[in-house]
Amino acid sequence: MYLYNSLSHKKELFQPNSPAIVKMYTCGPTVYHFAHIGNLRTYIMEDVLEKALRYEGYNVKRVMNITDVGHLSSDADTGEDKMLKGARREHKTVLEIAKFYTDAFFEDCRKLNIKRPDVVQPATGCIDEYIHMVTTLLDKGYAYLSGGNVYFDTSKLEKYYVFNDHDEEDLAVGVREGVEEDTNKRNKNDFVLWFTKSKFEDQALKWDSPWGVGYPGWHIECSGISLKYLGEDLDIHCGGIDNAFPHHTNEIAQSESYIGHHWCNYWMHVMHLNTTSGKMSKSKGEFLTVSLLEQKGYDPLAYRLFCLQSHYRKNLVFTWENLDNAMGTYQKLIAKIAALKPSNDPIDDQAVAALREKFNKALGNDLNTSLGITALYDVLKYQTNDATKLYLLDDFDKVLSLDLLKKADEARKKAASAKQSGGDYNIISETGEQDADVEAKIRARYEAKKAKNFAEADRIRDELKAAGVELTDIPGGAKWNRA
Repeated sequence: MYLYNSLSHKKELFQPNSPAIVKMYTCGPTVYHFAHIGNLRTYIMEDVLEKALRYEGYNVKRVMNITDVGHLSSDADTGEDKMLKGARREHKTVLEIAKFYTDAFFEDCRKLNIKRPDVVQPATGCIDEYIHMVTTLLDKGYAYLSGGNVYFDTSKLEKYYVFNDHDEEDLAVGVREGVEEDTNKRNKNDFVLWFTKSKFEDQALKWDSPWGVGYPGWHIECSGISLKYLGEDLDIHCGGIDNAFPHHTNEIAQSESYIGHHWCNYWMHVMHLNTTSGKMSKSKGEFLTVSLLEQKGYDPLAYRLFCLQSHYRKNLVFTWENLDNAMGTYQKLIAKIAALKPSNDPIDDQAVAALREKFNKALGNDLNTSLGITALYDVLKYQTNDATKLYLLDDFDKVLSLDLLKKADEARKKAASAKQSGGDYNIISETGEQDADVEAKIRARYEAKKAKNFAEADRIRDELKAAGVELTDIPGGAKWNRA
């Protein structure tokens, strides 16, 4: 498998540190509000990566943090703690907010078929680990005390901007809107490892430390959790592109200074989900959630398909029209699979080998999920028996996780039930699409004709035509297509 490495800016052959296990760390949510669908695009693609590795035969240990303290409204250690902001918004405690939105996040993941990581660790559960790391960094000369806080000293590094050659002038205080000057810093890129009351008097969660009562900085949390559960030789670290700087940059700085050697081999960053007005974000008020999609009648797995149709290293534009197209594609795909007949026929090994090769080639080319979806249609078109097709579709779905066979089985049962209740009148979609509303109107037209209410039958036909549905009467039923 070849993966694009954000650290080297090129595709590289994936080779884990140990053939026995792939150690994978993914940055989890800050649980002060619902995750929006832009956030969830990242988790979908990380889920695909984990499942693709397992599909290739690797044993994977995946760890995810839950940020429930220390993430300020600016990633550059300024502003208000997001958790405290959420608690004030809802008049609840920080811990109540954290539990509610953690549960909500994993419920969204369940609906999107995102596997729960092997280890999920709230940041508040590893305070001792952070204190030990900060103490070591101070002892080694990579950190300093100033104004009551502990800062990482970026001037001690040979190279700080590891992902990109940033223009230092562009990153200077005052150039970027919303960045406040911290006069305690020796260098503008230094970042907080541990906050004390000198930073915020009203912080809800505080712990004793050698430097006074306080709480950890956001960046130290991921390093501490990763090192605790995955050790000093990490294979893959994932996150959204927003995390590359400063969060992941700071993680590398403090982790490698702490352990004294190279830390992580591969870095995966998922690009933004944009609206027509730009990047989707909570701060802009563009707050599309999985629950909202459901309320509007969309299957969450149609959104997963929408994400899989694009490459993770490309910005993806969300519009309702684009989601409608993905929903239609999903429904048609399920209808085509539902038309296959389950049986105990022997599996065609030659077909399996040929089609798996195409699927593996797609996954192995930096997770080309778009071609992975194409591989499903290759299966449907292939000259082999239905048993083999269903076997392969189920096999590929171990990675794609679109519930293909489950949804197809539900469609078959629904169609059988409809046929039973409708006698011998058969409704056939020429494209394999399933649309309950369209079928109900066609059946209503049939009942009107049986009752010799031809005016009503004509009215329904005209209504369908106006909606773009072309209807053709056939012996024993009707067939339809969208114009």
